[in-house]
Amino acid sequence: MKNKFWTVLFIIAPVFLNAQVSSSGLSNADSFGKTVYGLGLSAGWASGLGISFREHLPTKASLEAIFGIIKTDKLLMSIGGEFQYDLVRGPKSRFFGVSALSYQYSGSGSNEISGPFRFGVGAGGEFQIQNSFYVTAEGLFTFFSDGRVIPLPQLSMHYYFN
Repeated sequence: MKNKFWTVLFIIAPVFLNAQVSSSGLSNADSFGKTVYGLGLSAGWASGLGISFREHLPTKASLEAIFGIIKTDKLLMSIGGEFQYDLVRGPKSRFFGVSALSYQYSGSGSNEISGPFRFGVGAGGEFQIQNSFYVTAEGLFTFFSDGRVIPLPQLSMHYYFN
């Protein structure tokens, strides 16, 4: 039942996302022509949880690195990355294809996570909240190293600078 819900959500969600943005303001993605950097937070099953650094290359591609670590009675660690390719870009939003890869660790001595390696493929959208502050929502089919495949959401927020 839970997997059917997520499958239906990710099939229907793009219809509602497109309805929220005027299509007249969007065009095919052109390259920025310069490198733009972003620093923020990212949370996702496929790319990991933690502090995020994003680099929009002078082309339509973007790279992102995510790292998070917390030490309490046991160590919790996540390291991952994303590759994004812009499909449509407007003045205050963009839509892109995305792939992500990560490794998750939880334990003290040995990893207690059954599927620590994750890989995801999907799509996302980034939306301007203020001048240089953007929020990103993604939906990825996430492949776990223990054999599970689940469609899952990811969220991030970044502050961009040159």
